[in-house]
Amino acid sequence: MPELPEVETVRRGLAPAMEGQVIARAAVNRPDLRWPFPENMAARLTGARVTALRRRSKYILADLDTGETLIIHLGMSGRMLVSGDPLGQFHHDHPAPAKHDHVVLDMESGARITFNDARRFGAMDLCATDALDTHWLIAKLGPEPLGNAFDEPHLIAALAGRNTPIKTALLDQRIVSGLGNIYVCEVLFRARISPKRKAGHLSQRRVASLVPIIRDVLSEAITAGGSSLRDYRQADGELGYFQHVFRVYDRAGEPCATPDCTGKITRIVQGGRSSFYCPQCQR
Repeated sequence: MPELPEVETVRRGLAPAMEGQVIARAAVNRPDLRWPFPENMAARLTGARVTALRRRSKYILADLDTGETLIIHLGMSGRMLVSGDPLGQFHHDHPAPAKHDHVVLDMESGARITFNDARRFGAMDLCATDALDTHWLIAKLGPEPLGNAFDEPHLIAALAGRNTPIKTALLDQRIVSGLGNIYVCEVLFRARISPKRKAGHLSQRRVASLVPIIRDVLSEAITAGGSSLRDYRQADGELGYFQHVFRVYDRAGEPCATPDCTGKITRIVQGGRSSFYCPQCQR
């Protein structure tokens, strides 16, 4: 599933074709994805101007001049691709309609944004913009890891007394939003913390050290265009490149990247998800 860097990369790719532009025609080609689309979604989008394109956690938020916000989640395999962009950002003609093109937005500028989702775990919803913070998808999200509200005191307080493994705690979207399996593995490796350590047993110093590491890993991944493992593509159809510098994720059995370490990367399962780490470096 795309994590914060992938979603932010897609948002940045969509912005030139969507922000300030009018949706000339919206086509909704099926009644639902992960859950039903909102009532009259095509009609509510057609004619609306996108005033801003934002991101909250793993959601893309398109604010409309109608007073509503389109909430977009890419799910496991969702892609938002731009074609026919008159600004010359993408250089792609409109492709022939594909089987899994579920929502198509034709902009007045001539650009087309296509939401394609083969596995249909993605989602879209419409919400009054001034009520967005209370929407059930948004209301319980923790602070943004690249924002000012995410700092050392917050993380120390959030993890205090928790008996869950640190890997599980960092995946809890109520503690910090947007982190997923890939980047938590990479963060814990850089922090030299075992994913099995109980969150509440870590010293405040070690917990505090996670904050700048989380920021660094996410920023580097965004610069690299995210990580492409299976389905993820940027808005122009290109792959991300951060997977080429993974230090632990999906590297089970390979030598540890830490200089002079003789350990090998190990894979374990925690909460149904794979964790990758070096048992020698990470304690």
